[in-house]
Amino acid sequence: MQKKPRIYTTSFASVYPLYIAKAERKGRTKAEVDAIIRWLTGYDMRALEKLLKANMDFESFFNEAPRMNPSRTSIKGVICGVRIEEITEPTMREIRYLDKLIDELAKGKAMEMILRA
Repeated sequence: MQKKPRIYTTSFASVYPLYIAKAERKGRTKAEVDAIIRWLTGYDMRALEKLLKANMDFESFFNEAPRMNPSRTSIKGVICGVRIEEITEPTMREIRYLDKLIDELAKGKAMEMILRA
């Protein structure tokens, strides 16, 4: 049996503050990070706060998402040296979609563009 990558078992709650810190260092806000997460996963703010307290791992975070946004497949580019479109493992691809959206936020991209509106 193949061992799952460590990121799958990492709690989303442990990485969430890093997303916020990255955004805030570039003059963006927690509210914008939350909007990106809600857009991607379909969680509402109440559910997001609840799962942060529950220390849910990344795999469960994505597997239990209410409604993954179908527009997420339009997220293209390279993150961590890997082209997102070439990632075949579903959970890793979802993680990298989120990473890419947070990177776009930190780079100053407009929310309308980030959320593919």
